[in-house]
Parts: sequence; C-alpha cells; structure tokens
Amino acid sequence: MSFPLWMLLGFAIWTAVVLICTIGVYRLSRVFTGRAGMASFPADAPEGAAWYVRAMRAHANCVENLPVFAVVVFALYASGISTHATDIMAGTVLAARMVQSVVHISTVQTDRIVSIRFTFFLAQLVCFLGIAVVVIAHAL
Repeated sequence: MSFPLWMLLGFAIWTAVVLICTIGVYRLSRVFTGRAGMASFPADAPEGAAWYVRAMRAHANCVENLPVFAVVVFALYASGISTHATDIMAGTVLAARMVQSVVHISTVQTDRIVSIRFTFFLAQLVCFLGIAVVVIAHAL
C-alpha cells in the first residue's frame, strides 16, 4: 500500500478517534451517570461543555475534509504516481489535521488560537492542491 493511502487511512482513523474519544465519551458518560438521556443531544442545537461543542465542530471539520483528501489520494493512486513530494504532502495533511483538531478541542478559541488552527488548515489545503497539481501535470 502506498504512503498516501496509509495517510488516508490514518485520516479516517483520526476522524473516528476524535468522535469516540471526545463526543462519544462525553455523551456516554452523561447517559450512564443519569445526567442525560440518550435523546438529549440534538445535532442542530449543540449544548454542553465548551470543549464538547468544539469537539463536535472539530469532528465535523474532519468529516468535511476527508472526502477531499480521499479524492486527491485516489487520483494519485489511479494515476500510478508515487513520489517523495506527494508522500511528504500526504503526511503533512494528516499531521496538520491532527494538530488542528487537538488545538481546536483543547484550547479556548482566541484570535491567536484560531489563527494557529487556520495555519494548519491552510497547510492541508496547500497539500490537497499540491497533490492535485502533480496528478494533473502527470496527466498532461
């Protein structure tokens, strides 16, 4: 399996880890201790601790970006391209996503923190586009 495919798998696993270790733990602990019912968590009205609300958004960010990463990695794979540069970009995507998620969940969102988060998001976008450029250049 190619390195970018491993990074894609890692991104998917990270998305599940964020869900399980934050939202899942929060909700199940509240249900099992009798502080909330199973239906107490409406998706359209996030309520709860600030970190929990941020965790829900961080998980949504992962879910929103996973298909984009999947498409560029699939295009790379389908094109038969395997370069050191694309490996670095794929690794950067996963590392930046993980840092972005941790910063989002664990830190009160000040202008500085949001700028840090955005920097890691921007790194992912640059890598998505970089991989796409490699695929397109190869196709032409």
